[in-house]
Amino acid sequence: MNFIKEDHKIYVLDQEQREIVKATFPFYKEGVVVVDHTYVDPSLRGQGIASELMHEVSRFAKEKGYKVVATCPYAVVWYKKHKEYDELIDLETQAELAPECRI
Repeated sequence: MNFIKEDHKIYVLDQEQREIVKATFPFYKEGVVVVDHTYVDPSLRGQGIASELMHEVSRFAKEKGYKVVATCPYAVVWYKKHKEYDELIDLETQAELAPECRI
């Protein structure tokens, strides 16, 4: 899968240049991005692509030196399952931003 990385978005385009996989992660505050949206086209679901996308987001954030919080329900659950990225999570900001989404 050819992931295209921009400052606050990672996505995949199909042959018609439509986004078929996407995650957005704008700055919440300096040095902290919030994963607020993930999307996988219905034709691609069930193949582990959303998880692959979250790995890309997490590696990108780590390379940039960002901390991460999540409000996207998929991202919250994914981070709970992927403890290898615990050092990326800004727990204090996560609790402030979305106390119902504790990671």
